[in-house]
Amino acid sequence: MRKNVTRALIVAIAALGLIASACGGDDESSDKSTTTTEASNSGGDRGNVDGQLKLGNLVPQTGDLNVIVKSLETPVAMAVKAINDAGGVNGKPVELVVADDGTNPNVAATSYAKLINTDKVDAIIGPAPSGVAAKMLNSFGTDKVPTCSGSTTAANLSGGGDGYFFRTAPGDDLQGPALAALITGDKHEKVAILARNDDYGKGFSESLSKALESSGAQVTETVLYNPDASNFDADVQKALDSSPDAVVILGFNDDGAKVVSTLIGKGAGPSQMPLYTADGMKGSSFGKTVDPSDPSKVEGIRGTAPASAPQGVESPFTAEFAKTGIDTIFSSYYWDCTNLMALAAVKAKSDSGEAIAENFAANLEGDNDCNNFKDCKALLEEGKSIHYRGASSAFEKWNKMEPGTGVYDVWAYTAEGKDANVEGAAQIKIG
Repeated sequence: MRKNVTRALIVAIAALGLIASACGGDDESSDKSTTTTEASNSGGDRGNVDGQLKLGNLVPQTGDLNVIVKSLETPVAMAVKAINDAGGVNGKPVELVVADDGTNPNVAATSYAKLINTDKVDAIIGPAPSGVAAKMLNSFGTDKVPTCSGSTTAANLSGGGDGYFFRTAPGDDLQGPALAALITGDKHEKVAILARNDDYGKGFSESLSKALESSGAQVTETVLYNPDASNFDADVQKALDSSPDAVVILGFNDDGAKVVSTLIGKGAGPSQMPLYTADGMKGSSFGKTVDPSDPSKVEGIRGTAPASAPQGVESPFTAEFAKTGIDTIFSSYYWDCTNLMALAAVKAKSDSGEAIAENFAANLEGDNDCNNFKDCKALLEEGKSIHYRGASSAFEKWNKMEPGTGVYDVWAYTAEGKDANVEGAAQIKIG
């Protein structure tokens, strides 16, 4: 799908009345030919610097993560509207172009090439999956396209992109200990892990294993499965043969549902075996993906996810987004990415990608607190430094390109097959 700015804003804002990975990446085997670098030949000189900030929103309109696309697309449109209502950036309205990352490196490469060479965007919000971002890191730096993802969590992304890749979602090196704390807090000592064989699954499983073992628990087996496989019987059986007292599944909606269905078929569903997961399998449609006729089969699966509204963080976004009825997964993180990119352009007084990248982190380290674009912009235009306090984090600690802390909700699937925060469970803070 391709949209010019007017259509993008109308469609995305209309979605507010309508109405789930971390997002990891597509299986490495899917990257068969085209790479993002081959798709782009801009070299950073693209004729995009014209004084008007244009953002590309690269989100999964197709693929496994399509089930949460509104959660990622809508907050960006909301932020752009608020930015333009406040007078825009450097005297001009911000433009927005939405494109598909496909939950797949090849689809994302095609969309990326169009965004930077045809649409001539100055910066990108996205992509959603870690594996897609990993394939694009070199191009962000080569093309001098500042990029901020609110959902990529793979640990191997830290420091990549030659200073042009930022993320507001905390890395899985932080969520691994959070999920381990939940599991060991539930008194489990022998844990088997079933994880996607990609950047997301491998990185997360390594972080989780290390944290579990540091807590005194035993990882009985780690099985890395092919998310595109048609049958998961052997993978699941290998995990169960290790005699665990709990099983963790680190997958996405479609492949995760197949793994859970296989566990249920072997008498190891959540009613017989404690099952745990994370944000990649969190979403209102997951229960129906497992069994359209009986979504209650997922009841009891527990997990962690980056907190949509961390305790102690106050933002106008929280109440505004709640009105949409859309799943909150990663939404506040995409809101923050959009505001931070626009504020970097205000501070730089330019829509140059190089200038925006150079000024991005400075707005998280200044002297004057603010939590919305309008107030932050006013401070910057007065020549003051700001410390942006976001909807996803107060950003007390920033590690060059990403948060240095993570706050996680504890959630579970209900009898209706819906995800909901566990009542009375405290958020888990790491870092």
